[in-house]
Amino acid sequence: MTGRAQDRSGLGATLEPDGALFRLRAPQATGVELCLFDEPAGPEIERVRLEPAGGAHWMARVPGVTAGQLYGYRVDGPYRPFEGHRFNPAKLVMDPRAGAIAGTVTWSESVRGGTSGPDGIRDPSDSAPQVARSVVIAPAFDWRGDRPPERPWGETVIYECHVRGMTMLHPEVPEELRGTYLGLASPAVVEHLLGLGVTAVELMPVQQSASERHLMERGLVNYWGYSPLAWFAPHNGYGSQGAAGRGRQVTEFQTMVRELHRAGLEVILDVVFNHTVEGDESGPTLSLRGIDNWGFYLLERENASRYVDYTGCGNTIDAGSTAVRELIVDCLRYWVETMHVDGFRFDLATTLARENGVVGLRSSLLEAIGRDPVLSTVKLIAEPWDIGPGGYRLGSFPPGWAGWNDRYRDTVRSFWRGDPNRRADLATRIAGSRDLLSAKRRGPLGGINYVTSHDGFTLEDLVSYDGKHNEANLEDNRDGRDGSLSRNWGIEGPTDSAEILALRDRAKRSLMATLAFSFGVPMIGHGDELGRTQGGNNNAYCQDGPVTWVNWETDRRGTEFLDFVRHVLRVRREMGVFGEERFPNAEDLAWFGSDGLPLSEDGWRETEDRVLGVGWRRSESGRWLLYLNGSEEERTVRLPARELGDRWRQLVNTAAPGGSGIRREVPDEDFELPAHALVLLQSWPGSVA
Repeated sequence: MTGRAQDRSGLGATLEPDGALFRLRAPQATGVELCLFDEPAGPEIERVRLEPAGGAHWMARVPGVTAGQLYGYRVDGPYRPFEGHRFNPAKLVMDPRAGAIAGTVTWSESVRGGTSGPDGIRDPSDSAPQVARSVVIAPAFDWRGDRPPERPWGETVIYECHVRGMTMLHPEVPEELRGTYLGLASPAVVEHLLGLGVTAVELMPVQQSASERHLMERGLVNYWGYSPLAWFAPHNGYGSQGAAGRGRQVTEFQTMVRELHRAGLEVILDVVFNHTVEGDESGPTLSLRGIDNWGFYLLERENASRYVDYTGCGNTIDAGSTAVRELIVDCLRYWVETMHVDGFRFDLATTLARENGVVGLRSSLLEAIGRDPVLSTVKLIAEPWDIGPGGYRLGSFPPGWAGWNDRYRDTVRSFWRGDPNRRADLATRIAGSRDLLSAKRRGPLGGINYVTSHDGFTLEDLVSYDGKHNEANLEDNRDGRDGSLSRNWGIEGPTDSAEILALRDRAKRSLMATLAFSFGVPMIGHGDELGRTQGGNNNAYCQDGPVTWVNWETDRRGTEFLDFVRHVLRVRREMGVFGEERFPNAEDLAWFGSDGLPLSEDGWRETEDRVLGVGWRRSESGRWLLYLNGSEEERTVRLPARELGDRWRQLVNTAAPGGSGIRREVPDEDFELPAHALVLLQSWPGSVA
């Protein structure tokens, strides 16, 4: 497939036989100039005036331009912030449709467009020495017959990971490839992912981003990448040439996708279309603000110099704008058609459903995505909330969308730390969260179940800390979520106590096994299978170093847990019961108490009983019985009557070292269920009455 030819709008920079065509949408502008550069931080070498091209577009054909050419725009027009216009030709702005970015943003007062308010004054200083450059990219890549795995939702297991953090400490990845797209696709990493049993990697943001000024001034960076600068461009910091790359990062990203596809792994991108790094009214003019501020951002009605902030990041993209809708849909199509990705996870996705600030799940943007013949065929995942009014919309996105299920996360965490009155809610989560997801008849596969993600504690820290420890973020530990439903099991942080370490290991196994044996699509946070710790930091977005990088040199505990995660995901596949799009009903599942009897209405209301049993009545792979004990004491459990089976073998026991159970037979009618433990039993063939 070709590159820019996939952008149906014709906007951006398109190579032609004798040069390049540059087209920009700037409906309120009075003039646009193209600036050409030889080096990312070098001086301007040529300036070309764009001509009006009908409607809102400007264009220029420039002979002699080849792939790798660096450029930017200067856009003139009214500077009236109170009316929503912030044009300033002294500021070099990046092409919103640039396929690559070279260089970085260096923060200084010159990147600000000027003052705000009714009497706003433009800043006259040239920002070009401080901003990155757009890059003209070559149109072709040899995909060698690449085809996406096209794995159905019912077989999907997601592994959320950070491109840089995955390989910076990997001893088998060549040093020059660590932290890069090619490093992520290296044989050692691919072998690990396949051996683990995941089917899709969900990459934390890879769209070109920049770190905010307040972080840079404290010696920190936006490591996570949720600060987008150019939506079409793969982040240059993950290319082998770093910020100096002139488009090579595009080819390397495509190579990564091709190699992951060859291994049968899907690639899902975490995309950030809800805000940009330009921030609030005191922020820089880097791209959209200087091209069409009024058309791209949500502005306050009474004072358009101020930005509506439903994201917590200073500004909010106006998803109801025609310009925004076209830009986002074209961008998504570009990543699918030209970069071959298999789906998207939308950060703060409720923002994309807002028109005039009001949430409408039949918004023009969501409907455009649903109607699109390309985008309607890929995996679409919503982070179904933002911080604005009416922003929490889990289960309300259109058919075909899945959503991050934070209610699942909180319920499972709460149950395993020993909170009372969680049994009924846990049963609902294990059975696919019908109460949250049934409104659109999407079934359990509409929910992405997770216990940990990039946002919050790692799994190791979830069982090692009662409170957050974010001092390294230099915000006096005020940032990050309070009340993480964690438990340190007796000592805060690292310990040499064998007793506490054993309890922590048991809790980790119980949390992971619950995730594996729940209806819905499971997602694992990168490095959790290896015991990755952030030292109690539950908001490590600004930490680029060992605190966030995956440590592949695991100790014995880490190796045992890795084997356990592989085991429970393998058992999940063997069970073959989690792939249906309908919710399980009473003919599929039976719920039991510790006495082996079906739970009555009074039993469900029992707030202090923390033992839950669930049996699968119908399964081609046999009968299955799962028991969970969230209490502080071992409990004697009676196996249910012969309805399910009379001979059982144990496949998982999270209280056992390693946790696998080694397919040990359970010979008696009663068995001891350890505290804080999960046990999975399978009936022997032919044992059903």
